[in-house]
Amino acid sequence: MDPTIFASAFTPLINVASSETMYQSMIRFAVVLAFAAVGELVAERAGTLNISAEAMLISGAFTGAVVSDRTGHIAFGLICGMLAGVIVAAVQANLSHRMTIDQFVVGLTLNLFVLGLALFLDARFKPQTNVATKWRVPGLANIPIGGEALFGQPWPMYLIIPTVGASWYLLFRTRWGLEIRAVGENPQSADVTGIHVNHRRRQSIYFAGLCSGLGGAVLVLAQIPINGFEAGHVGLKGIIAIGAVIFGGWTLRGTLFGCLIFGYFFALQQALPSIGYTINSQLSGALPYLAALAVTSIFAARTRQPRALAQPFIRGLT
Repeated sequence: MDPTIFASAFTPLINVASSETMYQSMIRFAVVLAFAAVGELVAERAGTLNISAEAMLISGAFTGAVVSDRTGHIAFGLICGMLAGVIVAAVQANLSHRMTIDQFVVGLTLNLFVLGLALFLDARFKPQTNVATKWRVPGLANIPIGGEALFGQPWPMYLIIPTVGASWYLLFRTRWGLEIRAVGENPQSADVTGIHVNHRRRQSIYFAGLCSGLGGAVLVLAQIPINGFEAGHVGLKGIIAIGAVIFGGWTLRGTLFGCLIFGYFFALQQALPSIGYTINSQLSGALPYLAALAVTSIFAARTRQPRALAQPFIRGLT
C-alpha cells in the first residue's frame, strides 16, 4: 500500500486531534469529569462506592440552571447546584451507611430517580442558560498551543483549581483525611481506635455531593447553554468519573490524568463528523464509554483498591 495514501487518509484526523479547538473541548469535558472524580476519590478512599455521582451531577446541573435562569445570577446558581448535590448525597449516605442498604442499589436507584425527576420538572421550569463570561489571562491565552484552552475559559471552570487543592489538602494533610483513608482500608481497626466509621463515610459522600453538584452546575453555566434540560446534557459523566478514579489507581494525580484521557475521547467523538468521518451515530456516541470501559478494565487489575471498598461496616463483624 502506498504510504502517501495512508498518510493522506489520516492527516485530517491528526490535524483535528492536535488542534486548539480539540484541546479546548478536551479541557471542558475533563473539568466536569474532574469535579465529580475528585469527590468520588474521597468517597472511595473511605470505602464507599458512590454510584450516585451521576445523580449528583444531574441535580447540580438542573438546579443550577433553574436558579440561574430565575435569578439572573450565575454564582447563585453554582451555590444552589452544590446544595442540590449535597441533598442527593445525604440520601445516599444515610441509606447506605446508616440503614446499611446495598450501596450499588441505592446509587443506581438515585441515578434513575433524579434523572426522571429532572425531566419531569423541566416541563414546568424549562430553564435557559447562557455561558458565563470568559476569563482570559493576558499573554498566556495567546499561546498558540493550549493557550486558549487553559487560560481563556469561562470563569466557573477555574473553580476546579480550589476544588482539587481542597481535596488534596483534606485527604492527605488533615487528621480527617487520615481517618477517611483508615476507614477505607481497615474499618474494624479504625473503629477500635475511636473513629466513627460510618460517620466518616457519610461525610465523604457529602463531600462528593458538593463537588459533583458544583460540576453539574458548571456544565450548564460555563459550557453548554441550554433551552430546557435533557438527559444528554450530563450523559453518564458521573459513571465515567468513577472510571477515572479506577484508572488513576485511587490517587489524585492518576484520577486527574484519567479525566484528561476520557475528556479527550469525548472531544474526539464530537470532532469526527466535522472532518468527514461518518460513523454510525450510536457507535460514535458510545466511543467515550467504550474507551472508559476498555481502559478501566485494563487498569483495574493492575491497581489496588481500598481494601474495604463497597463493604458495609457493622461493628463487631469482620
